[in-house]
Amino acid sequence: MGRRIGALFVDWLIAYGLAALAMTFGWFSVQTLSTAVLLVWFVLGAVSVRLFGFTPGQYALGLIVVPVDNRLHVGLGRAVVRGLLIALVIPPLFTDSDMRGLHDRLTNTAVVRR
Repeated sequence: MGRRIGALFVDWLIAYGLAALAMTFGWFSVQTLSTAVLLVWFVLGAVSVRLFGFTPGQYALGLIVVPVDNRLHVGLGRAVVRGLLIALVIPPLFTDSDMRGLHDRLTNTAVVRR
């Protein structure tokens, strides 16, 4: 669980940096920075999980998201739903005996070490 929280922290810092960079170009204001960070984090996570199977933070900490139903990769729909559930905060807190959060169980995915 520690690696997952660390990966989330790294992803959040990257999203914060990208949103702050976008703010310097005038795309976001200071009042909307927190919403921009969430939006950047969500897009970064969904796209990177779909394309590579991991977010930048998961890559840095040696984790990968895999489908558990014998598919080749996590599809964009699953990645989007997974990201939305993580953004709600509560679903990742409920885990089963395999340490899969509710968001992983609902999208038939699992986070494993590379």
